[in-house]
Amino acid sequence: MFPSLAHRPWHVFCRVSLQHRAPLSQRSPRFPQPSYGWQSGGIHSLWFSFPDCRVTTLGLGKVHYYSTSGNGKDGPPTPAAGEAPSAEKVLSAAPGLSPKGLTKAETIHVKVRAVLKKREYGAKYTQNNFITAVRAMNEFCLKPSDLEQLRKIRRRSPHDDTEAFTVFLRSDVEAKAIDVWGSHEALARERNLRKEVEKEYQENIFRNQQLLKEYKDFWGNTKPRSAQRATFLQGPGKVVMVAICINGLNFFFKLLAWVYTGSASMFSEAIHSLADTCNQALLALGISQSVRNPDAVHPYGFSNMRYIASLISGVGIFMMGAGLSWYHGIMGLLHPEPMESLLWAYCILAGSLVSEGATLLVAINEIKKSARQQEVSFYEYVMQSRDPSTNVVLLEDAAAVLGVIMAAGCMGLTSLTGNPHYDSLGSLGIGTLLGCVSTFLIYSNTEALLGRSIQAERVQKLTEFLENDPAVRAIHDVKATDLGLSKVRFKAEVDFDGRVVTRSYLEKQDIDQILNEIQQVKNPEELENFMLKHGENIIDTLGAEVDRLEKELKQRNPEVRHVDLEIL
Repeated sequence: MFPSLAHRPWHVFCRVSLQHRAPLSQRSPRFPQPSYGWQSGGIHSLWFSFPDCRVTTLGLGKVHYYSTSGNGKDGPPTPAAGEAPSAEKVLSAAPGLSPKGLTKAETIHVKVRAVLKKREYGAKYTQNNFITAVRAMNEFCLKPSDLEQLRKIRRRSPHDDTEAFTVFLRSDVEAKAIDVWGSHEALARERNLRKEVEKEYQENIFRNQQLLKEYKDFWGNTKPRSAQRATFLQGPGKVVMVAICINGLNFFFKLLAWVYTGSASMFSEAIHSLADTCNQALLALGISQSVRNPDAVHPYGFSNMRYIASLISGVGIFMMGAGLSWYHGIMGLLHPEPMESLLWAYCILAGSLVSEGATLLVAINEIKKSARQQEVSFYEYVMQSRDPSTNVVLLEDAAAVLGVIMAAGCMGLTSLTGNPHYDSLGSLGIGTLLGCVSTFLIYSNTEALLGRSIQAERVQKLTEFLENDPAVRAIHDVKATDLGLSKVRFKAEVDFDGRVVTRSYLEKQDIDQILNEIQQVKNPEELENFMLKHGENIIDTLGAEVDRLEKELKQRNPEVRHVDLEIL
């Protein structure tokens, strides 16, 4: 709007108002434009606003210039011969105005607004950054005794188990490192030496892990072992262990029956039981790995190991169970062979039906119990693969029961008709059944590993909790991901109410002291210091509000293990 003001380093805006009006007899004709601009020397600019365009006599008061740059380079314009500009010079630049008829009784009051000059932050300013004791010792090769003499600053802790922790100024740490090592070159040599030592340590990591294991055993650290043992005494671990024992016995007896009878269906059932035993052993390995504690390489833990084991199990069922059953069934159709007595085969199938049915009931009861705890139906629990290990046992045992019935029926048709093709068709049917089960397991576990969202109702519940907080204005970009084992990671961008956050800060302060500090502010430099002091404290209060929301969200929703609230 005012191009003359856009390129000026000295930002001064003036509003001029008249305190008195001249008599009507002294009024001159109306000005065609109520506002005019004035420039002096091409450096500074003033803008005059005349509320009454009928005034003809003006008087000039004193104009004060304020600078926030800390030097006099951008001060007021300097007139020739060191004299201050007169009223005639000021008004001579405005067309239609004449300095004639000016009176000293009327004054112009000029209000000046000072704008802080934009500060350029360079690399030196980041020396005021904070650094933890661990980083100080690792990056600057210092000892704990070296840090004792440095300035210690207490800051809000990012961890839930501690309220505050100690940090140091990076500039102090760097100065101490130079003092200890003598020069930057010596410090760089020490860093390279330690990197070589660390590389050597990584090369011998297996030996160090063994030593650490022996150290833990020496001090009686048996908590991981007891926790792992308890995992297989309840829940999915118990279901998997029962399935391993029963399927192992079934494989042994079915293999004997196949050797005795030569039935293709019995061979398929033996292969089916072997595949189930191997897959469930793989599930047991996945369960034992999933309860491991998070480490630096895997900060979110190992809960996805159950899905990985279930995915490999599905692939194994498809290749081992379905593939061999199809192969044996096709070979039976191409080269049929008569079968021997099927009495022992029927007995073994009957025993397998009872044992597989018992394992199926254990899996069903466990899924019903878990579904009630998570307030979902049995069907939703299975289809969403909430517990992949139990799902695998359920589907494998259901397929085993159906496979036993199918094998017994085809063997019965073969014994009645004398046609061995029925037995081969039974082998193909069992292979198709296993292929369907493996396809579902591969699909459901792949979806889980890709990171699927939780139900919309649960996401809405978490969002409403945050939106009902007074400090939150709005929630955007909500993402709630299922990490497995009923663990949820919640992420959202939060638009905070700055007034509520500021009021929360003021409630903890001495208002009288703040008022005294405000009254002592006399210039822009003091105002800047006042704002910087309380601005940093308000930012800390905002961080404390984020921590409070994350903590309350976890307490109200135990399944939420990781919360990431980003300030919008």
